[in-house]
Amino acid sequence: MADFTQSENHAARFEAIGWNAITVADANNLVAVDKALAKAKSLKNGKPTIIIARTLIGKGIKEVEGTNAAHGEAGVPYQKSARASLGLPADELFYVAPATKEFFANKKAELKVKYDAWQANYAKWKAANPALAADLEDAKAKKYPIAEEVVAKVPAFLKTDAEGKVVIRNVATRQSGSEILQHIAQLVPNYISGSADLHGSNKNYINKGENFGNPKIPGKSYKGRNFYYGIREHAMGTILNGIAYYGLNRASGSTFLVFADYMRAAMRVAALSELPVGYILTHDSVCVGEDGPTHQPVEATSALRIIPNLDVIRPADPEEVVGAFASSIGRGNGPTALIFSRQDVRTLNEIPVETRRNGVLKGAYIAKKETGPLSLILLAAGSEVQWAMDAAAQLGDGVRVVSVPCFEIFDRQSQEYKDSVLPPAIRKRVAIEAGVTGLWYKYVGLDGKVIGTDKFGFSAPGNVVLKEFGITTDNLVSVAKTVL
Repeated sequence: MADFTQSENHAARFEAIGWNAITVADANNLVAVDKALAKAKSLKNGKPTIIIARTLIGKGIKEVEGTNAAHGEAGVPYQKSARASLGLPADELFYVAPATKEFFANKKAELKVKYDAWQANYAKWKAANPALAADLEDAKAKKYPIAEEVVAKVPAFLKTDAEGKVVIRNVATRQSGSEILQHIAQLVPNYISGSADLHGSNKNYINKGENFGNPKIPGKSYKGRNFYYGIREHAMGTILNGIAYYGLNRASGSTFLVFADYMRAAMRVAALSELPVGYILTHDSVCVGEDGPTHQPVEATSALRIIPNLDVIRPADPEEVVGAFASSIGRGNGPTALIFSRQDVRTLNEIPVETRRNGVLKGAYIAKKETGPLSLILLAAGSEVQWAMDAAAQLGDGVRVVSVPCFEIFDRQSQEYKDSVLPPAIRKRVAIEAGVTGLWYKYVGLDGKVIGTDKFGFSAPGNVVLKEFGITTDNLVSVAKTVL
């Protein structure tokens, strides 16, 4: 059947890129398959090995053998004739041959001897290396800091100068993410990171983590915590899933947000399989600027938000970034995408550090509480929270600002908490985010308004693109006044 759709020589292709290629002409012959496996195990040249097995689909069911009708349930009506063709008993549906039972009984005894020897050796290693053994046991038990622990242990991003004055740094969340990642790497010894050829732009390199790879290559080691995936987002996503399935490491991988679609299928599998994978996705909006509409991910954040069981966190400033990492580390039943900006954002020092960090753990929180009767709610995520805070200062004492870094986490909160943040009686609401607008209407309602863009961007400096789409403090004030 494959010959109808494929004409390339697969063995030659893999050999050309440095693999061993073994072809089994009749993979319905188990003896031939066993010989191929034995040959693969015997190869010690350091190359990966592929076994190309040619099979006959539906073999043994003469009614569908060799046709696409063998897919799905097409063979079910013919199971009796199939059992006869395969020499299986007609009246024993789950037949296991005596020789098979004997083989596995002997194999169990053989493996028991090897297992006992390994356990004895492992006990000696643990006694000689108690600290490493403790890390390994924690990893095996999937024992990680809970989100609240991470929030408490990562130092505040604000620094003080020699005179004790607070130094406020306004940096891109990809930059603050890079600095906070170093603390995460210390708190979680088995945390690993990697990038699809974009470490310099994603800024997700673990500074003291070495590079993972063949130690025969200078600068690399199997102890390394930084993975180089090449320009292969899909491969990166699937490798992250494999690491998560194995379970001893907490893995994260990074690329530009606009390239997330290349690994979307792998991200969907991680969400479906409840794997605690982390994604660090940078260059999050039209502020990418002169790279143009191909690189401006206007729809990408919303496109990820609609994947079930994927938490998508778009933090507003460094302290929200701490909360985002904390949430990702503390989550054991699904993946988390951290969406970081390329451009600098204002550090929201008017909001207490604890409020910002713990607010992320709730998905949304009150960033600025009204000082008079509540009349209007401004909602924002990521780099647009700063504009909402500035707009509220101009609109009067009845305005509340709600930061919404993660829709999914907020939606999981109790109704009581959600109502405390977004009182149902207050229908005058305006949301702002540098992306498509559709998903925001579940929070602002049909009576509210959303500022964003439902069009692709264009090539111009980021601030020019924002102004063109009205993603500014001035336009937010103007729109809010029409709602009031």
